[in-house]
Amino acid sequence: MKKLYPDANAALDGLLRDDMLIASGGFGLCGIPERLLDAIRDSGVKRLTFASNNAGIDNEGIGKLLRTKQVAKMISSYVGENKEFERQFLSGELEVEFCPQGTLAERMRAGGAGIPGFYTKTGVGTQVAEGKEVKQFDTGDGPEDYILERGIFADLAIVKAWKADETGNVVFRKTARNFNVPAATCGKVCVVEVEEIVPAGSLDPDAIHLPGVFVQRMIVGAPYDKQIEFRTTREREAA
Repeated sequence: MKKLYPDANAALDGLLRDDMLIASGGFGLCGIPERLLDAIRDSGVKRLTFASNNAGIDNEGIGKLLRTKQVAKMISSYVGENKEFERQFLSGELEVEFCPQGTLAERMRAGGAGIPGFYTKTGVGTQVAEGKEVKQFDTGDGPEDYILERGIFADLAIVKAWKADETGNVVFRKTARNFNVPAATCGKVCVVEVEEIVPAGSLDPDAIHLPGVFVQRMIVGAPYDKQIEFRTTREREAA
C-alpha cells in the first residue's frame, strides 16, 4: 500500500467534508501539522469540530481556520493565547467543550483503542462534571465519585512527526510527541506530515512511537520555519 503523497492537498483528497470531527496533534506551536492545516483551510470546508489541546495562536495552527470561520466547535484544554478564539467564544460564534488536559489525551487514546468511555476523578464536583454520569468506585480508600468521559472517535487525524519510514512507522522528536500519538490513533484515517522519509528497516524498532498500522497517508512537509510562541528578550548590558 502506497502511503506517501506528493503534498498536503493530494493527501487530503477525498477525505474532507463539512461538519467533520478532526483530531489534531501538537501543543502550542510545537508539533502542529502546519501543511495539513493550511490545506484544510484552502479547501474551504466548514463547520468543523477540532479535538486539539489548543487552537494555536492568532493566525497560526488552527488559529488560521478560526480566522476564516471554518471551525464551529473546539474540544480543547488550553486556549488562553488565542485572542480570536476568545472573541468568537465570548460572542457565541464558537462552541467550546473544555476538557482537562490529561482527560483529553485519554479520550483520544481511548478512541484509538476502541474504548467508548471511561471513568475518571478529574473534574468531579466542577463544571466539567455537569451533565455527565457519576458513579462510585472503591479503589482501596473507600468509595469515591468518578465521572464518565467519552472516547473521541474522529473522522480524520492529522499529526506532525520528525521521521517516518516508507511503511508509515513514525518517530516524533522530543516535545513534539505531546498529543500527536493519541490524536493519530483515534482517527478513522490518519494523515502524517513528516520532516524526513527514510527507507524501511532503517528505524530502530524500539524507537517507533506510532506504528505504521495507524497511518494511512503521509507527506514530507519540510522545510519548516521554527515558530516561537513567546519571544522574550532583554536589553544588552552596557559594556
